[in-house]
Amino acid sequence: VQLQASGGGLVQSGWSLRLSCVASGFTFDDYAIGWFRQAPGKEREGVSCISSSVGGVYLTDSVKGRFTISSDSAKSTVYLQMNLLRPEDTAVYYCVRLLGCNSRLYYGMDYWGKGTLVTVSS
Repeated sequence: VQLQASGGGLVQSGWSLRLSCVASGFTFDDYAIGWFRQAPGKEREGVSCISSSVGGVYLTDSVKGRFTISSDSAKSTVYLQMNLLRPEDTAVYYCVRLLGCNSRLYYGMDYWGKGTLVTVSS
């Protein structure tokens, strides 16, 4: 199992970034894929996830209205479109494979990719 995240960078507050996670080594549609983040000195938190097979999408409250998650099964890729970025979005973002994901919860994180750093300056 491999999860390759990319798309991080340094942007100003209010700008946008799109993160990509390319998955390989397993049947893409059998699992959910999500994004977690960890800011300096803070615990890791779940940001968003998507389950292509059941159409489930989860977004944590702090990113609703600003972030959108989508998937392309043909490319085994999940995207996290991040708009209106804020300094508090600064973190290392990790792509994660999950057993399940819906609008209320996610569970069964079993594989983590290497993170990509997002830095938002004020």
